[in-house]
Amino acid sequence: MGKIEWAMWANEQALAAGFIYLTGGIVGVAGQFSGWKFAAFGIAAGVFVCLLEYPRSKRIKGTNFERTGQYCFTVCVKAFGPLTRNYYVRAFLHAVLCIPGGFMLATVLGCVCLGIASLIYLSAAIHGEHWEPILPEAEPTKHVSQSIKQPPQNPPPRPPADMRRKRLDDLEAAAYVNPIPVRE
Repeated sequence: MGKIEWAMWANEQALAAGFIYLTGGIVGVAGQFSGWKFAAFGIAAGVFVCLLEYPRSKRIKGTNFERTGQYCFTVCVKAFGPLTRNYYVRAFLHAVLCIPGGFMLATVLGCVCLGIASLIYLSAAIHGEHWEPILPEAEPTKHVSQSIKQPPQNPPPRPPADMRRKRLDDLEAAAYVNPIPVRE
């Protein structure tokens, strides 16, 4: 059984939590709830978390599937260096951002989801994971090997090399004889 990549789960959880937090904040502000300032913070925190979590990290093993349009966000997140690459920092950041969401009903669900994402990021950090950007790889240049300068001249099946030599002085002996009998 393979090793669990906790950061992959945390990324999905935190992105969903960001959207939920953002939605709860919009509901709180648009509904003019008492404590709408917590909802306004929820909007800002939700947008920040969504922008931070949109780019996926490179997996340790297996294939890397990046999200559509992830590259520009990846460059921005990579620019902050160890602040965004270290999962201890992300766990702490998400834990701090989820606290104000607990003071308003519209943002409680986003707060809880972000707290769970914080715990998963803490687990990822304890297991030694860190954020690695998925960057496009340059196409490897294809060069023709020295042994393949010209394609074969005769179609398959090709006879062994010693039988391929044609003697121009005796055309009958130069003809290829198939060693395998052909049945019709």
